[in-house]
Amino acid sequence: MVDELDKRIIALLQKDIPLDLRPFAVMADNIGITEEQFISRVKSMMEQGIIRRFGATLYHQEAGFISNAMVAWIVPEDRIEDTGRIVSGFREVTHCYQRRPQKDWRYNLYAMIHGHNRDECEEIARCMSKSIEIDEYLLLFTEKELKKTSMEYF
Repeated sequence: MVDELDKRIIALLQKDIPLDLRPFAVMADNIGITEEQFISRVKSMMEQGIIRRFGATLYHQEAGFISNAMVAWIVPEDRIEDTGRIVSGFREVTHCYQRRPQKDWRYNLYAMIHGHNRDECEEIARCMSKSIEIDEYLLLFTEKELKKTSMEYF
């Protein structure tokens, strides 16, 4: 059950995370509880399935990365977990996920990479390809960013 304090915590988590060494302490202070209480409540809501995912949004252009691309891989099913771990370990990767291949689209592993230009993104993909020993991939460059917002519940 979600109480008023949980709603206040969720409302804070929907916003930008404070740029601080202890962002949860700052958020907790905003609603008059301790950092430990804040973290404990978040963990509890995650365990209950009230909060299913917690993530951060990278504003890549503000961070100096002009180019980005989704790399789509064709990975043998028996290698998907290990390959995903390796790919997601690259510092240029902000997110990595698996999807079921479709009839005309056999790609099943995706990683968003960021670079200073297209050539750098292509080099990152080549390096990743070499490290996972998979040559079947496609780079899908971002042409225009249309939306980058999160859901708001409270």
